Amino acid sequence: MSVRIKQVVPVTGDFLLDQATRDYIGKYLAPDTVVDVEVIPEGQYSIESEYDEAVNAPQVVKLCKKAAAEGYDGIYVDCFGDPGVRAARECVCIPVFGGFEPAMLMAMGLGDKIGIVTVLKNVIPLIEGNIAKAHLDGRTTKVRAVNMPVADLENTEKLIENLVPECIRSIEDGASVIVLGCTGMIDVAENVQARLLAEGFDVPVVEAAGAALNTVEMYAKMKLKHSGLTYMAPPEK
Repeated sequence: MSVRIKQVVPVTGDFLLDQATRDYIGKYLAPDTVVDVEVIPEGQYSIESEYDEAVNAPQVVKLCKKAAAEGYDGIYVDCFGDPGVRAARECVCIPVFGGFEPAMLMAMGLGDKIGIVTVLKNVIPLIEGNIAKAHLDGRTTKVRAVNMPVADLENTEKLIENLVPECIRSIEDGASVIVLGCTGMIDVAENVQARLLAEGFDVPVVEAAGAALNTVEMYAKMKLKHSGLTYMAPPEK
């Protein structure tokens, strides 16, 4: 069965939205799966703090409700921080995922301890909050950062050079699998994994965007959505 996914971009920045990026992400999906992209109309240029997330989340929820009304089979919120995801689940009856949960669920099947490497130190508390809410404290090591803003991630050579040493530090922390903690870190996982192997570390590297889109597609095909007992419809005011 064909699946239609709405990719909600929860920032106003236009970085990483070019056709090459969309073609790369699409390689993970079935040929007949359609992904339409929509960007929030107003808000922060990028999400690199709790404040950015709080400002942009209401716009994310609006676009999720719009996508459900338009008949989409699932929604991917393109951010590892999962902005507005839980709120959107209360408002729609189709699967909604950000970057965090799918990547972490995939990583748990690959190793006992997960090391997350994200963009900036500002983002670390946000990710730690998501870890706590998901009760994954015992499965994760220290969250690390490459100290590159989201807007600079297009420089894949620099990103890889910064990722490798931080991944090695995560492994030294006890990680046996690495999650790239930003959905903008695309087209680098295989390279980083190969570099780690060359250094003697046989460790899988999970890309959040690919994991998320595959998860949305799978849930839609299996006719699964979030539980109405966890995500209850908001009472009318």
